[in-house]
Amino acid sequence: MRLRKLTLRHFRNVGFAALELKGRQQFLVGANGQGKTNLLEAAGFLTALRSFRAAENKLLVGHGEHTAAIACELEHERQGETKVTIKLRPDGKELWCDNERVTRLADYLGKFPTVVFSSQDLQLVRGSPAGRRRWLDLTLAAMDARYLRALQTFTRALAERNALLKRGVADDAQLSAFEQTLAPAAAELISLRAAGLKALGASLEKNYARLCDEAEPAGLTYEPDFAEPSAEALLARLESGRSRDAQFRTTLVGPHRDDFHFTVRHTAAKEFASEGQQRSLVLALRLAQAAWFQEKSGIRPVLLADDVLGELDPTRRRRFWSAIDSESQVIATGTSLPDAVLGTWQVFAVADGVFTEKVTDLEATA
Repeated sequence: MRLRKLTLRHFRNVGFAALELKGRQQFLVGANGQGKTNLLEAAGFLTALRSFRAAENKLLVGHGEHTAAIACELEHERQGETKVTIKLRPDGKELWCDNERVTRLADYLGKFPTVVFSSQDLQLVRGSPAGRRRWLDLTLAAMDARYLRALQTFTRALAERNALLKRGVADDAQLSAFEQTLAPAAAELISLRAAGLKALGASLEKNYARLCDEAEPAGLTYEPDFAEPSAEALLARLESGRSRDAQFRTTLVGPHRDDFHFTVRHTAAKEFASEGQQRSLVLALRLAQAAWFQEKSGIRPVLLADDVLGELDPTRRRRFWSAIDSESQVIATGTSLPDAVLGTWQVFAVADGVFTEKVTDLEATA
């Protein structure tokens, strides 16, 4: 898949921008806070109608505006020339594909994959379980309608059960009504997360070996809050824990408390890996995500690299670039232009939400 034109209106600090994208590599250069990441955020919205930075649409709509819009024109392996338009409001969104309204997200998922490489990805190693769960949910739901349905069902049932617990008026019959829905969805999430992380972990191991010393094994370890992917077992656990849940006024067991961890040399990367190893781990994870997206969808993802090249030492930078699929489109950002050795780039200067194409491209010297 190639993104050939990207138009934004009232998206964050970008009042209006229309970028014609030529070739395989684009680079957005400018000082911090000018709008470079906002454009990548808009491009990444294509995949699952979710931001990789914000959980709420209202944060994406420009200050003082009622709506924002993203329009993408694409060359697509299966659909040919395609146009996708997304209209955002603080309370919702509309999706149009080739001038037809799309009303079911499940009909859209998996068609337009993108993968974001962000300097904030280190938080996947160092940060909270909630951040890792959000990444996992976005990744798996983007390609699997079954996962999305299970996640939506579980989230609704959990919210209703917790609302009863918070009010302190729930009896067993009321709790049971939501548990009958919650338990099967939770069991399905646990099973699908285990399978997804297994596949992603195998690919991460291979990509990490390409970025670093092959004698230094790396991997992912899934840590479900409730390890048995059985609706019956989870239902029994919820029933037996009602009094404790009532005391704490929240549901204390389930996949909303899951986590996964990175390992290097069979030890926890969060505690024992160097910064260089941690950066390589998250790069390897994103490369694994791109490979998994392509395997699941049959579509080559667009790669969005947000200020990551400048944070790598020259050796890791070269290895990272050699690990990228040579046919994938790459849109990257930075405060200075990339090394010429990384190839020919179409360059846009970015200042205060305005994107200006520079007339001189960077030419490869090797």
